[in-house]
Amino acid sequence: MCGMCGLLGGGRHWSNTVAPGADANARRQRLVQVAHANRVLAPFRLRLDDFHGQSFVLSSPTGASEMAGDLMQVWQAAEKMLGRPLDPLTLFADEAGAHDTVQQAH
Repeated sequence: MCGMCGLLGGGRHWSNTVAPGADANARRQRLVQVAHANRVLAPFRLRLDDFHGQSFVLSSPTGASEMAGDLMQVWQAAEKMLGRPLDPLTLFADEAGAHDTVQQAH
């Protein structure tokens, strides 16, 4: 996605909505989303940044970057940069299994 499309487009994906609540702040929630995504992307040396509250920029340590309109596109761009599938739901499965094994041992 080009920068202009990133500024003008989208915002309609379910991941771009604001949670209901009296003190819901769209900008704050978006920054929290970026922080959580960066925790998942860090082991792959990828970094996500917000782009004017309308899209995201995913960057690699080699200087490559790609615009993404929503979190689904972020994962697709990450897979493209990594050259392999990336399932964020299974990234920490080994850690959870190790944690369960330690708990069972005690």
